[in-house]
Amino acid sequence: MAPPSKRARPDMPATWPSHRPIAMSVSVMLEGWTDDAAPGIGPMGNPLRAGVFDTQAKSWADYGAKTGAWRLLDVLADTDTKAVFYVSGVLAERNAELMQAISAQGHVVAAHAWSQHIIPAYQTRDEELADLKRCTATLERTSGQRPRGWISPRATPSLHTPELLAGEGFTWFADVFDQDLPYKIQTAAGPIIGLPFTMEINDFPLLVRYGNEPDAFVRTLKSLLDGWRSIGSPCAAVDLTAHAHVFGRPAGAMAFKSAINMCRTNARAFMTHHAELAEMFKAS
Repeated sequence: MAPPSKRARPDMPATWPSHRPIAMSVSVMLEGWTDDAAPGIGPMGNPLRAGVFDTQAKSWADYGAKTGAWRLLDVLADTDTKAVFYVSGVLAERNAELMQAISAQGHVVAAHAWSQHIIPAYQTRDEELADLKRCTATLERTSGQRPRGWISPRATPSLHTPELLAGEGFTWFADVFDQDLPYKIQTAAGPIIGLPFTMEINDFPLLVRYGNEPDAFVRTLKSLLDGWRSIGSPCAAVDLTAHAHVFGRPAGAMAFKSAINMCRTNARAFMTHHAELAEMFKAS
């Protein structure tokens, strides 16, 4: 049998809680589409033919701002949990009351581009910068917070995205998948923190893509927490992610609340969010 690998463990920030290797980051995705666009994937298994506007998918997505986000705010209040809300600019523009409620409850507002069908990897540099500025201004106007964090639609940035974000004063972005912990990325406009975005405990792939029931969210989390020591894992940031139009529905909200409570009582994890982690690693 081969000897176990001996990877060098990274130097951890002094503010990382000792004896708790798992930073459990809570995020809520509050996603919107412009009037001429709808989600490319939804709960129905038979996609429409190309060129047909998917009214079902659009109505399903609209649940997030109209109903789901309000229920998730109640869950977060009941569990005394703070989260980062990643918000599409077009949704914020239409739902100022909701944005004010998110800020009033003490959550962090971060940017999730203008509309979910506009992917930075498809845009020119000028188009991307214009949408970034429009999204940032709208979120600041409606929530009272200037966003410092970002995640792209599909978590797919362009080659220019880190530099553009740094140039606009962003502290972090969650479009990276290649490490377990946040790290600094140097750009021509200055440094920015890359926040690894984990997908294992995320309602969208678990339910919409793979067709699981909401309780799969809780089972996956329990398996991760129970098995952490068995693979000799050092510290890592793990995401607990809910989309307002998916887990904002009753069964999903119940699972989200159960997952949060499980993390709160686990000796290996501590509750946090991306803004706190970014500051922790920015200072390290």
